[in-house]
Amino acid sequence: MTVPTAAAVFDPRLDLELKREVSVPPRLLWRAWTEPDLLMKWFTPAPWRTTACEIDLKPGGKFRTVMEGPNGERNDNMGCFLAVEHEKLLVFTSALGPGYRPTDNGFMTASVIFEPTAEGTLYTAIALHKDEAAKKTHEDMGFHLGWNTALDQLVALAKDL
Repeated sequence: MTVPTAAAVFDPRLDLELKREVSVPPRLLWRAWTEPDLLMKWFTPAPWRTTACEIDLKPGGKFRTVMEGPNGERNDNMGCFLAVEHEKLLVFTSALGPGYRPTDNGFMTASVIFEPTAEGTLYTAIALHKDEAAKKTHEDMGFHLGWNTALDQLVALAKDL
């Protein structure tokens, strides 16, 4: 399968990537990414929790999550979808809100690509950053551990769907 054209092109100077083959078909991963009640069960690495989620699954549509930490931390993340290709691709950003309205807190743009394989899905997540400092900040926040943990939680949930 070819990567959807709206997917991000990875630049190692500016971007972070998680690529893993998982033993779940794309349709189940898609459901867990696009149904708010399911996304809230896996999206945030434990012990953090996702306590709210709003999804308007279309380009320009709202993508909002609220993440809460074990010590009372709270992150309310508002953004919008830039591209939606059913069971293949999601692209979303915090640089724009619903209806493509600019925000003041753009942190990243992310692509999540679902490619079917004989074993399940080649899952690729790419986080794009505006500069090397933003990439480093995200890396220091624990991108690799956090996104891998969330993916493990996603796979466990999807296997039960």
